[in-house]
Amino acid sequence: MINSEQPPRPTVPPSRGRMAERLLPGGEEPDPRFTLANERTFLAWIRTSLALLAGGIAIEAFTSGLFIEPVRKGLAILLLLLGMMLSGGAALRWLRVERSMRNKAPLPLPLFVPLLAGAGALAAAVVLVFILWR
Repeated sequence: MINSEQPPRPTVPPSRGRMAERLLPGGEEPDPRFTLANERTFLAWIRTSLALLAGGIAIEAFTSGLFIEPVRKGLAILLLLLGMMLSGGAALRWLRVERSMRNKAPLPLPLFVPLLAGAGALAAAVVLVFILWR
């Protein structure tokens, strides 16, 4: 009688590349649904960042009759810097959440949400003051 059963071969997970191994060391691969949800959240933050960048460009380009130059430039720079910080923060947030999921650790708190809320409130207050002042 011939033994048709083969011993199970050890399965080696496919390598994701050196960069993935460097950024995501250790842990185990999370459920793809959670990884994809993390990526969707990252993309939502990137959309918000792009909207802030577009707002900064629009304020500088189209509001010369509404604001005096220092205020216009200040608002534009504030929105541009906020958009840049938000895109960097989104990348760091994605990485921290991905690492937490792989290591089955609690998810980190978002650090840039209070910053975004404060800067948005400040920009809105400046716009409101100058609209009422005019």
